[in-house]
Amino acid sequence: MERAVAESAGRPTLIHGNSQQFFAGMGRLSENSVVNIKNKSFSVTAEVEVPDGGVEGVVIAQGGRFGGWALYAKDGRAKFVYNVLGIHEFATVAEAPIPEGTHQVRMEFDYDGGGLAKGGDVTLYYDGDSVAAGRVEITQPMVFSADETTDIGYESGTTVTPDYTPATSLFTGRITWVQIDIGDDDNDHFIDPEERLRIAMARQ
Repeated sequence: MERAVAESAGRPTLIHGNSQQFFAGMGRLSENSVVNIKNKSFSVTAEVEVPDGGVEGVVIAQGGRFGGWALYAKDGRAKFVYNVLGIHEFATVAEAPIPEGTHQVRMEFDYDGGGLAKGGDVTLYYDGDSVAAGRVEITQPMVFSADETTDIGYESGTTVTPDYTPATSLFTGRITWVQIDIGDDDNDHFIDPEERLRIAMARQ
């Protein structure tokens, strides 16, 4: 188990810290190369430029049809979807479209805590003003997919939600940057060491 974990084995790790920033066009990023948002609170903030007439498409998506999450624009409004194993889909939709011009769109997920795969409350913001509140009742505790990835401004594999296809997922505005920040309420200590080893080996 110690050899499988980079920190304990003394190997370099791909991701350090509790924050990661992405830029438009980045894609096919494996789960190992993105901060882990499972079993904890996290937020996603994006600075976007919306053209006249509104915007559509993916800001950031991780995973795919059988598990993952996405922050995107649908009918001009920000929308966050969390897909659990392709069985449950929890959606939070903004009350109004993202205004024309340059704005920050933010999603905050407040994890319930107390173990693995718990739910949490979702809040969407435009420039710091709350525009929606929702709920995710259950989450995925380990891995979203062995081959689905994280994409910025589009989705390259199967889609997290049927709201769009890979062909229509392209963000029609401009993305300046996207940032994920994770909370310090990490519940990963509930993972059994043997299960942690199995997951580590599956990600190789």
